[in-house]
Amino acid sequence: MQLLTKTFIVLMGLAIGTNSLHGQIFKKKKEEAPTMEKKEDSKKKDSKIKKYSDVITKDAVTSKGLVHTHKVDDIHYFEIPDSVLNQELLITVRISGFVKNLNFGGAGVESRPQSVIRWQRKNNQILLRAVSYNSVANFEDPIYQSVRNNNFEPIIMAFDIKAFGKDSSSVVIDVNPLFTTDVDLIGPMDEREKRQFGIRALDAKRSYIEKMRSFPKNTEVRYVLTYNGNALPDNRETGTMSVEMTLNMVELPKIPMKPRLYDDRVSYFSINQTNYSSDDQRASDQRFITKWRLEPKDEDIEKYKRGELVEPKNPIIYYIDPATPMKWRPYLKQGVNDWQRAFEAAGFKNAIMAKDPPTPEEDPDWSPEDVRYSVIRYVSTDIQNAMGPHVHDPRTGEIIESDIIWYHNVMNLLRNWFFIQTAAINPEARGVNFKEEVMGRLIRFVSAHEVGHTLGLPHNMGASAAYPVDSLRSPSFTKRMGGPAPSIMDYARFNYVAQPGDGDVALMPDIGPYDIWSIEFGYKLIYDAATPEEERPIINDWIKQRAKDPVFRFGRQRGLAIDPTAQTEDLGDNSMKASAYGIENLKRIVPNLIDWTNENAGNFAQLKELYDQVWVQYGRYMGHVTANVGGVYEYYKTYDQKEGIYTHVEKERQKEAVRFLNQQLFNTPLWYINQEVITRAEEFGVAEKIRGMQERTLTSLISPERLRRMSENTALNGAKAYGIIELFDDLSEGIFAELRGNQTIDIYRRNLQRTFVEVLEKAMKEERTPLALTDMKAVIRGNLKDLLSRLTQSNIVDKASRYHVEDLAAKIKAILDPK
Repeated sequence: MQLLTKTFIVLMGLAIGTNSLHGQIFKKKKEEAPTMEKKEDSKKKDSKIKKYSDVITKDAVTSKGLVHTHKVDDIHYFEIPDSVLNQELLITVRISGFVKNLNFGGAGVESRPQSVIRWQRKNNQILLRAVSYNSVANFEDPIYQSVRNNNFEPIIMAFDIKAFGKDSSSVVIDVNPLFTTDVDLIGPMDEREKRQFGIRALDAKRSYIEKMRSFPKNTEVRYVLTYNGNALPDNRETGTMSVEMTLNMVELPKIPMKPRLYDDRVSYFSINQTNYSSDDQRASDQRFITKWRLEPKDEDIEKYKRGELVEPKNPIIYYIDPATPMKWRPYLKQGVNDWQRAFEAAGFKNAIMAKDPPTPEEDPDWSPEDVRYSVIRYVSTDIQNAMGPHVHDPRTGEIIESDIIWYHNVMNLLRNWFFIQTAAINPEARGVNFKEEVMGRLIRFVSAHEVGHTLGLPHNMGASAAYPVDSLRSPSFTKRMGGPAPSIMDYARFNYVAQPGDGDVALMPDIGPYDIWSIEFGYKLIYDAATPEEERPIINDWIKQRAKDPVFRFGRQRGLAIDPTAQTEDLGDNSMKASAYGIENLKRIVPNLIDWTNENAGNFAQLKELYDQVWVQYGRYMGHVTANVGGVYEYYKTYDQKEGIYTHVEKERQKEAVRFLNQQLFNTPLWYINQEVITRAEEFGVAEKIRGMQERTLTSLISPERLRRMSENTALNGAKAYGIIELFDDLSEGIFAELRGNQTIDIYRRNLQRTFVEVLEKAMKEERTPLALTDMKAVIRGNLKDLLSRLTQSNIVDKASRYHVEDLAAKIKAILDPK
């Protein structure tokens, strides 16, 4: 397979040369690196430089590998071979010791973005320099020198050479200062977090290296940093925070992988570069996906080209952490192995697999810290989560290694989700402790999801909208399609749409058709193209062949949902219909909560937790529906696809969403108010829960961002658009429905109506309203005037209701005329 023929070099990167039948992506630089010492200079005498045996004594504890490490008394040394000097090395920095409320509080969490460094000799010092891959140029182009000059590598720290190696082919430095100093590159916090926690300083006397160990392709350092602060995330009374850290210094591949260009229409994590050597008449961005390097064995290349399934030269292998409970290991491994059929679409069999770790007898040198091994780490904390990070080559996006972080307490999160979303139709979800095989199947689902991240796949929040809502009630459809969504990378969770009597409906997600397609997109090799640019038209044809099928659509994740078909935790192609089914199931769960959470001689903590989770799930449904109002569909396209990317949600669907909110939220959800449960779970607060969700929803509905989109829609489409005035009229009619018939207004509705006016008042006082929304305050004022007229003309007999109406009228008058 030929790699890139058009060579380029990453900014300040030492060119990596290779002559092979694969071609090359980097060309070896001809000129001598200006900061490298000449061979004869290394023999110069310096009184500070000692004999090797005087520094690395016979008592040294040594670990040999990429960079040799030595410990002599309390001093830790790096012995850096000349072959590593000036070589670009990847470093990752993770928090390895649990600190509550810091970086999600989790051991194994990456505290700083991965970065690239080089060790460089300057006279009798070794410089630690940071390397940037943001700007690139072909070093044969005249512009290369300009790119280099304008992106000079910063020096992080300088170290005196303590000794030369036995054969003068290495240098020895004392690295204690690096790991006892507040160096941002390898610390646990960024500047924002330091301000947040009131960090004053790092105490070098209470910071130290715990241990160092080296392997053939990486060197690991575990160290403890101690900070003084006045607003620390935990144990504030001590004024001290100690954090155990792990740094891994990793060798980058000597032959860079042929990268694959990113495409907005298919989901992948990616790297961005600015290429100053491109043919574009500008500084051109280039973006590559992150992926593992899968290649056929040399003898199987022709078979692969013929379309036969072949085994890769280096399969993707995940090892199970030795600390993992034995009963959960089969399910974690199955979550890995589930991806095998997806890789078959890319032409590989047995491309990915999970294995138990070797015993000390089988391999005494095996370590989960060795970068040659990807490991599912089992972390014993109360965090309800799992994570799938990966380490990748910043030049090409090649994934080098991945450690999945599996927190023990994710099982509680799974229990809550599965109970709340399926217990109405699923007897196996009714209880505070599931059968082992049920929890195991849930673990398998999350394992497969996290493995997807380590393969390069982000969340695809648009997948679940591919299936019609009523199809999710069909056993045959859900079994055939692999669950309630076409991608396990969506936050689709479990099938909350299915109703009692629907039969054996699939409840859990599985590797779906979108997942199989995305692996094919990223991993199928194209031998007819020598460069990523030559691959582009071929890949574009792959995508266009699937463009009309919603199953293969990618919808990106956003913090605030703008596209109602790309949301977290949702199902189906209609939020209102799916949420209505979900609420019917919640109504079935609440009366049974006491029975289904019963523990012999237990307290009611589990009852309260799950009662609260019912409300959380109900809130998700309100959010799914709200996103339709002022929503904009986003379907990525290229120039050769005639349709546009952005389309406003249809007027009738927006009106349907507001009708839903009026019926399901603003009409008090009395089904949640269960006296039997409340007397066991809460002292008080149900009324405030309801009012709080109503307020959050109203605030979201009339947020400036949403109203601005609606205003633009009206400007573009006139009466075909759902406008701001119509929104306020529909809300006002629903929230003040009692005024039409002079009906009694109960306490919940009085809370809502007062909240509605307060939300409008706050919006009236908003000083940062965008210029495009000059109509907003006028519409609010007009709506309040209309409402005041209705309030003053009402003839409600009930005394509490009448007092409420009079008070509200007075409040509106004060808003309209503050003087």
